[in-house]
Amino acid sequence: MAAVLKDYNTAPITDAEKALFRFITRVNRESNTISADDISEVKSAGWTEEAIYDAITVCALFNFYNRWIDASGVQDMPAIGYQMSGHRLATEGYAPPPVEAPLKASTDA
Repeated sequence: MAAVLKDYNTAPITDAEKALFRFITRVNRESNTISADDISEVKSAGWTEEAIYDAITVCALFNFYNRWIDASGVQDMPAIGYQMSGHRLATEGYAPPPVEAPLKASTDA
């Protein structure tokens, strides 16, 4: 992970992953210049349209969240909050368990 954060071009990851990181860097810095050729390049590296869509969506959402948090003054939670959240997600997942419908009272006498 540290190698990717330092420089994904020299990190020990696949060429396909490097192609995706190059694309996402462009999405972050110059999304208005993305063309069909850019999408074709990522596809030729082995990524599906769905994977590319997901990568663009995650990138865009993080950009939105970061700008919204910066501008609105929302404060980061303390480290223990992240630990508790991570534990909850690891043990319970993202969705709460389904709620069982209450039993109806019988009207038969």
